[in-house]
Amino acid sequence: MSQYVPWSSQPLEDWAERHAAGAFIELDGRKTHYIERGEGEPLILLHGFFYDSFLWARNIDALAKRYKVHAIDLWGCGYSTREPLDYGYPLFARQLRAFMDAKGIARASLVGQSMGAGTAIRFCVEHRERVDKLLFVSAAGMPNPLPPMAKFFNLPVIGEFFLGLKTDAIRKKALTDVFIHDASLATDAYFEQVTRAQKILGSNESGLRMQRNAFFDTLEPEIRRLGALQVPIQLVWGRQDKAIPLARGEAMQALLPGARLEVLDPAGHVSNFEQAERFNALALAFLGE
Repeated sequence: MSQYVPWSSQPLEDWAERHAAGAFIELDGRKTHYIERGEGEPLILLHGFFYDSFLWARNIDALAKRYKVHAIDLWGCGYSTREPLDYGYPLFARQLRAFMDAKGIARASLVGQSMGAGTAIRFCVEHRERVDKLLFVSAAGMPNPLPPMAKFFNLPVIGEFFLGLKTDAIRKKALTDVFIHDASLATDAYFEQVTRAQKILGSNESGLRMQRNAFFDTLEPEIRRLGALQVPIQLVWGRQDKAIPLARGEAMQALLPGARLEVLDPAGHVSNFEQAERFNALALAFLGE
């Protein structure tokens, strides 16, 4: 039996050398890990909370047949830098702008899931001229109460204690209670891939800081502004999404004239994974119009 590796314990450089699947770039003096595949017009994928660029593992190859795909690990996540930063949409939008500048990407279509979609919303409102199309999967941004588990971990000391326990059970419960509708898809191998980067030193602290900064559902003014910018927008939602229920997607669509809403059923918060073939076909159709 292999030795158990504690959560939030491994030096970033060592763990990334062993496990990171992509390349690294320095942005504003901070390390950003990203995966790059394909050729064509640029397409940037932005993951949500709890995940990293592995979120798109069942989507990247399909999208890369037509596009130059870049899947970024946002700061504090994946194999990107761990620092006590002011995590939130302004920071992530700055990271995205710096990435596009460094890679020479003048304009791109953005695909974001949950927190990643919120990042794309903030970025587009600030830099409309750099965005072609937007595709959101269970987008964060509209007023939405935190799931009970998130409220529990936001309690002082409690979150630090439970996330530091020598067990996989807590994160496995989060995966099936909050993110994945069909628990049979949350295999041990999938869990290991999703959470592997959470072994990096500082991961517990960065994750808790993100949650406690309480920014996920604060974008209603920006969403209203986005609705006036004439950006082609496709919304995708899992009918059984527990983290950001479908009603939030319907409310968002109402503020975005011309935006389309596609409901994938059965699927939870990461419908791009649970219904990968349907999502890939939908994304390629929308982006190719």
